[in-house]
Amino acid sequence: MSKYDPYKKQVLETCLQLMEAGFFGTRHGSAGNVSVQVDGEDTIVITPSGIKYTDLSPADLCVLNFNGARLEGPHEPSVEAPMHLACYQHRPDVSSVIHTHQPHASAFGLINHSIPALFDEVAVAIGHVVEVVPYGLSGSNDLLENVVAKLDNRCHCYILQNHGALCMGPSLEKTLLFAELLEKTAMVYQMALATGKEITTLPEGLPLGLFQITTMRQDMEIARKAALMPAAAV
Repeated sequence: MSKYDPYKKQVLETCLQLMEAGFFGTRHGSAGNVSVQVDGEDTIVITPSGIKYTDLSPADLCVLNFNGARLEGPHEPSVEAPMHLACYQHRPDVSSVIHTHQPHASAFGLINHSIPALFDEVAVAIGHVVEVVPYGLSGSNDLLENVVAKLDNRCHCYILQNHGALCMGPSLEKTLLFAELLEKTAMVYQMALATGKEITTLPEGLPLGLFQITTMRQDMEIARKAALMPAAAV
């Protein structure tokens, strides 16, 4: 038994839900990746590289410290592990990261088109805009640097140009919800754009005003996480 077993189980369960929903692009591949931070540690549990989700057991998942060293797991971690670690290091409010190839959100990465604030409940949940992160090859420093450059907007979802989507949040449950909200918003936005008619967005100033609710929650989460860390690490 490992103290990380509950986290491994949660990551695998989330992967299977995303796979069944078609958020990884296929149901029989190994695209996409999921991670979660361990409470009170600079440690994450992340999916391994190149193994179908239906073939995984919790024991197959990788445990990494924030330096990228593998603490547990028989397989190499996802090639996107550095991107996940960068999200945790640059966004202390984040405790989970999900990278998907969900189709409707991914479509906006092909036309390099961000998604504006269309619904008030979505603006509160995932942010005042879903920005496009410029293209970088999977696992490359270019992609990592491009992602980091966008994180200071404190939003929970991003589109990866010619790649997919990146979602993050305070828990895997919440981040899964954010990925679902992103896909719903992207789908509805595509339908609206297809009519050729003018798109109405939320009134000017309202999205950022609503997002203050989110940033307050993020600040509370940062404080909660800091209180769990060993005194020398705070």
